[in-house]
Amino acid sequence: MWKWEAEGQPKAVIAIIHSAYEHHRSYAWLIEKFRNAGFHIVMGDLPGHGEQAKYSRYHDEDFTKYYSYVKQLIKIGLSYNLPIFVLGNGLGATIAMKVLRKNKFECAGVILASPWLHLKLLPGKLSHALTSLSALTSNVKMNHDITPQMMTRNYEVYAELQDDVPQNTVVTVKWYKDLQLLMKQVKDTETKFPDIPVLLMTGGRDQVTDANTAKLWLLQQSLSHFQYKEWADCQHSLYFEMEREEVYLYTRDFMSNVLRSLGYIV
Repeated sequence: MWKWEAEGQPKAVIAIIHSAYEHHRSYAWLIEKFRNAGFHIVMGDLPGHGEQAKYSRYHDEDFTKYYSYVKQLIKIGLSYNLPIFVLGNGLGATIAMKVLRKNKFECAGVILASPWLHLKLLPGKLSHALTSLSALTSNVKMNHDITPQMMTRNYEVYAELQDDVPQNTVVTVKWYKDLQLLMKQVKDTETKFPDIPVLLMTGGRDQVTDANTAKLWLLQQSLSHFQYKEWADCQHSLYFEMEREEVYLYTRDFMSNVLRSLGYIV
């Protein structure tokens, strides 16, 4: 895990959790924007991602390792003794929802961008009606063929994402079953999300995950402070999109409003 510290007096800390098949270097633009705005950043790579992905042909990580990683990331952020915001993108948002629901962290607020609660795009073999998930053994490999073009329309980002860490979207059936269980658990209405400020954002042209499911989840919670924003022309990765400056400003304003409500001078 890495830390990027703000110049001068920091306002708060942001713990960023990337989505499946990504790594922290893809967030360099966003990290620098937040750092320049007075926020410390803590971020790393989910297990099996980043440098580790160079040496693996597919994703078969145990999801409990994801949860442990996120808990450790938040604890590192809390060590600054500043208000902390948790920002999750895609699968990272869903993992954050699970961890924050099960653990009592003192978070100032949560930003959930395009959380995976119901996938539109399924791994290869599952897109065919003749193939049943239950009939496949756990080590069968499937390609969850999410392309950069599905993530964003921003050609500048295509160039930024070209580095020495390839995007590996091949997963095992076991990994996908764990994902299905995670999404089911997070959507369970019997257990409510803690009453902390939440900003949930989706893309109107998201081809990967269903925005309406995420919106419904938000409305089912008992929250004192929440915001929902659909970016009509955006695809899945809001912080990579052509509107990323506006998405960043919207996120920054949400955090500033939360800090004001806590009595901080922003």
